[in-house]
Amino acid sequence: MYVRDLGWYRLLIVLPVLSLVFLSQYHWLVRVWRLARRVQQPVLRSVLQGTGGLAFSIALLIFVLNWGLGGNRTPWGISTVTALSGLWIACALFGYLAVQFVAAIDWLLRAPRLLAARLRRRPNDGANETAPHASAGPPINLARRRFVQTVSAVAGAIPFAAGAYGFAFERLHYRIHRVDLPVSGLPPALEGLRIAQLSDIHIGSYMSVSGVRRAVGMANDLRSDLTVVTGDFLTAPGDPLEACIEELSRLRAPLGVWGCNGNHEAYSEAEALAAELFRQHGMGLLRQENVEVVHDGQPFNLIGVDYQRERPLWSRRPMLSAIAHLVRRDVPNILLSHNPNSFRRAAELGIEVQLAGHTHGGQVRVEILDHRFSPAEFFTPYIAGLYQRPLGVWSALNDREAWSGAPTGQPSALYVNRGLGTIGAPIRLGVPPEITLLTLRRA
Repeated sequence: MYVRDLGWYRLLIVLPVLSLVFLSQYHWLVRVWRLARRVQQPVLRSVLQGTGGLAFSIALLIFVLNWGLGGNRTPWGISTVTALSGLWIACALFGYLAVQFVAAIDWLLRAPRLLAARLRRRPNDGANETAPHASAGPPINLARRRFVQTVSAVAGAIPFAAGAYGFAFERLHYRIHRVDLPVSGLPPALEGLRIAQLSDIHIGSYMSVSGVRRAVGMANDLRSDLTVVTGDFLTAPGDPLEACIEELSRLRAPLGVWGCNGNHEAYSEAEALAAELFRQHGMGLLRQENVEVVHDGQPFNLIGVDYQRERPLWSRRPMLSAIAHLVRRDVPNILLSHNPNSFRRAAELGIEVQLAGHTHGGQVRVEILDHRFSPAEFFTPYIAGLYQRPLGVWSALNDREAWSGAPTGQPSALYVNRGLGTIGAPIRLGVPPEITLLTLRRA
């Protein structure tokens, strides 16, 4: 089961989320039953309550099977039903959290009055104990109650409206990002070299074969010199990895199509299979390997690694510990590493360019009071786009500072692709799927 692949430390995150999922489903089921009880006709009322209970049960069952068994291993095998189930689960969860947030704010505002009313009681006074008004709290404010109910309803509805938009429109709106990529010491012959990048396809319930085919067609239209795919071809065991790589084999570039594995290939134990499928289709998937690529008579060094896991604080073994011997000093180095958090070490090793994915750009980005918020901020300072660090030296500059601006001196560059697919929920908001065209420029 896919659950076993997560590891105990990931279960510490997953179990609370699953608990919230079940609480949210219970919350909305109670709401539906209360609305159905207002129907006067007994038969229609019973039909509505039964239909609501059945729909909730099916959605939960599909979610649990799809998450627990991985990929498309639901009994139905219908990706549309699975995607709609994931959409409902996500919207219901965030709608429930929004309602609970409003309830918490209301309680905090009422708490001083409730406490003052309790302190005014005199429990040792028998007369007051039996008086009708003795145990009564502050008078009920009907206007306030209606206002809170309205705010709660609006807050609960916003995730459903936003989720529907993110599902039906933004996740399908592939965008081309054209980026000038500064490269230290770039030879004149490599000036203007164009690299197309795809990442985080996640074929399966939320990404169809036709969706991959459309992205491949758009990438081919860019007429790049080199095309790279930086990991996460699938999400879980059972997803159609072969179909994904068969579609990627339609990519065309004079200098070839190259890739690296992502964390979901590692979780699914599909790293070796992905590399073999790449080889069978005439492409190259680099696993702690490098290859010399020549453009207009000028070589450069292309390096690829499997997913670089986060190291605990007490570990003395840094990321990219096995590739120092692959880095060349006579030509520029381009590293394909799915995890952007390996950038600090890549820069220290003297790697001029790293291409990564992994973050999906947060998948959802909202702006509140001129501050853009993305869930990816909790995991990495490298959310999406171009970043720079000092090249070839250890730097005390922390990653958050590197995020806010380019350092002085010769830079190492990182580009983080926002990815094509989705995970957790088939929703993108403020972060549409990305196909990147990178043009090398002298730094």
